[in-house]
Amino acid sequence: MPQEQTKDLCKLTRDKLSEASRMLEDFLDYVHLPKLMEESEQGKSQERFLKEYLSDLRRLSVTCEQGYEKVSLVLRRAKFNEDFAEKVLNEVVHTCIYNFYYPKNEVYEEDGRYSYTNHDAIQFREEPPQSLKTITFQLSKLFEVLRDELEYYETDYITRIRMQTKRIGSS
Repeated sequence: MPQEQTKDLCKLTRDKLSEASRMLEDFLDYVHLPKLMEESEQGKSQERFLKEYLSDLRRLSVTCEQGYEKVSLVLRRAKFNEDFAEKVLNEVVHTCIYNFYYPKNEVYEEDGRYSYTNHDAIQFREEPPQSLKTITFQLSKLFEVLRDELEYYETDYITRIRMQTKRIGSS
């Protein structure tokens, strides 16, 4: 991939991760378990689910901040290092994007059948309070852009690494 295109992907990724981090930080700073339980229609019976949901959001927040820092480092260097940039973008796919679409506690999942309709592709394990739905759908818009831009790139990166490994092995 041309160096300028890789650099542009790094800038886009940095901006989207910054936005995701800010959204998560704002949400997690002002919303806590008792408030969510009040907002929930199931109340106390949903406590475990809500704890798991908050845990997944905190994990996502950390990975987004770390991804943002790494991509920022790539862009701050005096000489743009394309190999390092590709490695970092690959890490963003495997940490940030995967943590969003495959949360550890499986509080929601993406149903690909809805991707081609005007419905939200996120399906919740239990019905969450509206504030959790809102933040999740807002984040899904950001991560959809990142996934679309980086998924091809990530596949291309893995193919290149395999080709380099084969060349080194046959030398």
